[in-house]
Amino acid sequence: MIAPTRAWKRSGALIAGAALGLVGVGVSAAPASAHTPVWTVTCSEVTIDLKAYSARVTNTVTVTADGKDLLPTQEFGREFSKTLQLPEHKAEIEVRLVVKAGDGDRFSRDETKTAPVCESPEPSEPPQEPEPSEPPSTEPPNTEPPNSEAPPAPAPSTPPLAETGGSSATPLIAGAAAAAAAAGAGILVVTRRRRAARG
Repeated sequence: MIAPTRAWKRSGALIAGAALGLVGVGVSAAPASAHTPVWTVTCSEVTIDLKAYSARVTNTVTVTADGKDLLPTQEFGREFSKTLQLPEHKAEIEVRLVVKAGDGDRFSRDETKTAPVCESPEPSEPPQEPEPSEPPSTEPPNTEPPNSEAPPAPAPSTPPLAETGGSSATPLIAGAAAAAAAAGAGILVVTRRRRAARG
């Protein structure tokens, strides 16, 4: 009974030692594999999100845009998150991220991405102004009743005849004169015949 007990004890010790060894390897490897540098670039900004770095060492991050410092070298510990605004640009520009991990160059990053040009919004059509309407009349309404009387006839435009001195009795006088002349002529004829008969 003694021999089997010792064998079981030795086997248990070996298994426990192996398990502890695996756990130790996993713990030591965890910080190394946990470095997660994530960053994105749009037409107007750069977003940086660095997580699970070692806080026992000094880590640095630098960002440049079109060869100019956008984020001068800055130290950080376990994490670093920031959003940077890009300068206005009319052509694509190169954005470079440099991360130096203090626990080994294998965890450092030196990457470049391209920032596109932001599309300008299309100009909207100006609203059309309504056509001006005629202003309302300010004259008061005509309340007088219509005139039923006929308008007076216009005066004749023919000028009146000039007065010549004649009157309405002129034809009677002329007729009497003609009758007297005829009577005189008749008397003259009779007188001549009488003289001719006597002679």
